[in-house]
Amino acid sequence: MINFEEEIKKFNPSLEVEDVESAIYNQDITDVADIFIRMIKEDKDN
Repeated sequence: MINFEEEIKKFNPSLEVEDVESAIYNQDITDVADIFIRMIKEDKDN
């Protein structure tokens, strides 16, 4: 049987939408689009 009092003690609220958004946007992750843009810029320079 579930002990609700124990479960409530373990509970951690999830991040708010604004906090999640800033956490995602503050990460500096290179994706495929960034690689393609870099390749096109290098090709134009040469």
